[in-house]
Amino acid sequence: MITLEGNRAYLKGARLSVGDYAPRVYVLNQNFEGVSVGGSSGKYQVLSVIPSIDGGICQTQTKTFYKQLSAMNNVDLIAICSDTPFAIKRFCTGSEADILVTSDFRGKKFGEAYGLILENTIFQDMLTRAVVVVEPNGKIIYQEIVSEIANEPNYDLVLKALK
Repeated sequence: MITLEGNRAYLKGARLSVGDYAPRVYVLNQNFEGVSVGGSSGKYQVLSVIPSIDGGICQTQTKTFYKQLSAMNNVDLIAICSDTPFAIKRFCTGSEADILVTSDFRGKKFGEAYGLILENTIFQDMLTRAVVVVEPNGKIIYQEIVSEIANEPNYDLVLKALK
C-alpha cells in the first residue's frame, strides 16, 4: 500500500517486478534532449524516481544517491521527475551540476511503462517515489516503491543490490 501523509495513494496501470525486463524509454534532460533509460546499457542503472525536484525530500534523495554512487564506474544514476526541464535546470547548478536529473513530463512514457504514475492525491498524474535498479543486461534486480511518498527510500538496500 502506498500513502501520502497517511492517505491511500493509487498507481495507474500495471507495475513491473524484479526479474522483468526494464523497458527502454526516453526522458528529457534539462536541455530538452532525449536520455535513454532502461534496457540493456552495459552498466547498472539506478533509476531514482521522484515526484518533483523542487521538493525537499526529492532533493535529499537525489543528492544522497549521487554521493553514494558517483564513484562507481559501472553505475549510471538517473533521477527522473515529473517536472519540466526548466525546473531541473534551476536545480542542476553549483555542486548539483553533475547530477543527471531528467523529466518525464512529455508524454509520461517512463511512468506509464514502469507503472509509477499516481492516480489520486495532490500529486495526481505525477511520478511516485521509487527506485529501480537495472542490471547491465536490462533486467530489474531491485525495486522499491516507497510506501509513504513523504519518506526517503532505503538507500542501503539499493547499495546491497549493486554488490
